[in-house]
Amino acid sequence: MDGQTPGGSDALQLKVLSFNIQAGARTGRYHQYLTRSWQHVLPAGKQRQLAGIAELARGYDLVGLQEADSGSLRSGFLDQAEWLAEAAGFPHYTHVANRQLGRLASSGNSLLSRLPPLAAENHALPGLKGRGVLLVRFGEGAGVLHVAIAHLALTAVARRRQFDFLCELLIGRGRVVLMGDFNCTPAAPEFREFLGRSGLNVTNAAATPTFPSWRPRREIDHMLISPGIEVLDFRILAAADSDHLPVAAELRLPLTA
Repeated sequence: MDGQTPGGSDALQLKVLSFNIQAGARTGRYHQYLTRSWQHVLPAGKQRQLAGIAELARGYDLVGLQEADSGSLRSGFLDQAEWLAEAAGFPHYTHVANRQLGRLASSGNSLLSRLPPLAAENHALPGLKGRGVLLVRFGEGAGVLHVAIAHLALTAVARRRQFDFLCELLIGRGRVVLMGDFNCTPAAPEFREFLGRSGLNVTNAAATPTFPSWRPRREIDHMLISPGIEVLDFRILAAADSDHLPVAAELRLPLTA
């Protein structure tokens, strides 16, 4: 983090990462969704995958995770967000489970942070139970920043309702960073409508696919920002610890709105 810009004006520079970690499972081909289906109920191999994710996360100030397990059989009853925060040296983390299948599996959104959060809230998204958005607030007054992590539905009908919900949730909150697995590209009608209504901007100037990680074809993992936040750098990272590739950006925020 850098609270001073080269020009001398006060600003905060943040390195931000968003990653669907597939609960620590590794998928390298479509057929492995079947041949490695045991990964969704058994913990074997996940600790090694988490170690790689922790190594990646160390270089960032804010890390938004999707599909993190909060402590079930498939994770060896390990709270993955808590483990990653400790392993990567983050003093703060927030996690909410949106989908809980008894003791077999759980899945939710998390935020690892080097900044102290002042408040956090979780909202269930419209549609089938199990999708949510985690909203975390940093700072107060004119310098407030809201960071949201979301994992949207697979169908366009459900996503449209979820984008409507996100509009109502985020409009009027000042500076916002929204990131996550949207399960659609910016060309999708519901995504285009959301951008127009919310006023948020995509950080990626050139379309870059993020899914599947072994042969990316679809741009479905995104980071959106409100006007006034400057993108200094954006990249898709070649991490093979999930079926998604992580997206990363370096952002510059004036210390006053």
